[in-house]
Amino acid sequence: MRWAPSIAALVACALLLPAAAAALEGPRAEYREKVEPICRANTEANDHILRGVRSNVRKGKLKPAGRQLVKASTAFHGAVAELRKVPRPAADEKRLTEWLGQLANQATLLRSAGKALIAGNRHRAGSLVTQLSNGARKANALVVSFEFRDCRLDASRYT
Repeated sequence: MRWAPSIAALVACALLLPAAAAALEGPRAEYREKVEPICRANTEANDHILRGVRSNVRKGKLKPAGRQLVKASTAFHGAVAELRKVPRPAADEKRLTEWLGQLANQATLLRSAGKALIAGNRHRAGSLVTQLSNGARKANALVVSFEFRDCRLDASRYT
């Protein structure tokens, strides 16, 4: 009987903590819910576009691999344009604007890597892919507090 009030308090806390956490994260959670479907659609499209790009490069089929990267960058640019249309929480405006700028830069680097492969410049493409990896880490670090799943960049898809 002495434990009943303590147990009731623990149960109440257990039920209220998730709601309190969601309330604290309100604008970020809302933003995440709006942008994740855009990122998911782009990820799925690029997974399809980039299927076999590594093997094409290994086999020396640089032009087809380059065209794949250029096509993926076009899809990525489109996704970034859609993401820019989503209203950003006022408290995170600067951070998200910087993140979107880095995403656009990633799409440009991807296009440049594709063009380098089309031109037969494997070394230049490799250098650009390294820049992609570094940029992806920086972009992801900017928005780690949003706990994105699909909006996290994974440059290993292009290497």
